[in-house]
Amino acid sequence: MNAKLNMQTVPLSWLRPAEYNPRENLKPGDPEYEDIRASIDSFDYVSPIIANKDGTIIGGHQRFTVLKDLGYTEADVVIVDKTKDEEAALNVALNKISGRWDPVKLAQLIGRIDTSGLDATLTGFDSSEIKKMVGAINTDWFRDRERNDTSRQEGNDAYNSFLDKFEPPKTTDDCYTPDNIYEVIADWVADEFGADRHAFVRPFYPGGDYQNAEYQENEIVVDNPPFSILAQIIRFYCENGVKFFLFAPSLTIITAIDCDVTYIAAGANITYENGATVSTGFVTNLDSLFRFRTAPSLYAAIKVENDRNLRENTPELPVYVYPDHVVIPSVAMKWGKYGQDFRVRKDDCVIISELDCQKEKGKAIYGKGLLLSERAAAEKAAAEKAAAEKAAAEKAAAEKAAAERWTLSERELEIVRELGGDRSG
Repeated sequence: MNAKLNMQTVPLSWLRPAEYNPRENLKPGDPEYEDIRASIDSFDYVSPIIANKDGTIIGGHQRFTVLKDLGYTEADVVIVDKTKDEEAALNVALNKISGRWDPVKLAQLIGRIDTSGLDATLTGFDSSEIKKMVGAINTDWFRDRERNDTSRQEGNDAYNSFLDKFEPPKTTDDCYTPDNIYEVIADWVADEFGADRHAFVRPFYPGGDYQNAEYQENEIVVDNPPFSILAQIIRFYCENGVKFFLFAPSLTIITAIDCDVTYIAAGANITYENGATVSTGFVTNLDSLFRFRTAPSLYAAIKVENDRNLRENTPELPVYVYPDHVVIPSVAMKWGKYGQDFRVRKDDCVIISELDCQKEKGKAIYGKGLLLSERAAAEKAAAEKAAAEKAAAEKAAAEKAAAERWTLSERELEIVRELGGDRSG
């Protein structure tokens, strides 16, 4: 028997997410969201959404979200004709293989299917899993999670730390740039491209509408846009003749490949105002010559300011360097990891709590240490040196072993031979 899919191209506005969908909603910055976005951006949309005849999405909620964020207006959809209980069971079955569940919504949905007369194991969960979920519905834990009764308790650091696990993840779409970091980036852009700092504009702010902003001919957008729609933004600016220098995630700066832009692999870690640290590069249409480049001076300028911000916002822990004649456990334990059988005879050491110079400053050796004889100090130095050399060698070997080497095809080599042209004139 041949089965034919009822596939249609429909407006995204016709589709609506299922209210009961038990999968956790993805947001820009979530690994699965970014994987879907990168796939669609690179290969276009190749996997259809599955929806019921009334437009309720059964499979493909995450793809639907990403497509909307990327500016798509329609999509290919497989349309089925199912009852609402069949629809719910199919939703669970299609979504069982990946992603994260909302435990409350999943248990509620499984309970509904189980009492509808349908075989709940069609969802892909076995009978023991279904029994556990249905049984959880009447527990205090479930009722607390359903009410979202997770108020913080003053002075209860352990409990509040536990609650932090349920906080929404930081995303790359609310990465607002600290002022001092923006200033050094803007200064670099002005110097590098001979641009007027007074002509820089920043349309990306909460509630801002970059598409309907009025851009003057001499203005340059130097700003940090929502990373989830970066390709869409670049295309809009290129099509409308707007000059720009945009922040972008380092690993995916090569985006909107149909636009004439330059990709700058700065690789600078920026800790944004929401606390997220993102390795950041840039995309611009200010450079008419190069397609790809690094920017050492920009990296250095950003690092100085980012380090300053981290120092101001992070308690600075003391770093102690002890003389060769002192050994402490926290240092010595690393030597054994790298094969150094370091031993100290009982008559070659004495246990100490502090050095005289520490005592004067009210300091001490955390966990105590050993004051070594000349012979033991020399053996310590040898073990320390050998461990450092072995650690470096192991790191280099691991990096080499992990690397998968790729080669160019004959077709690609032919392209290489044709690039560059004759510059002799």
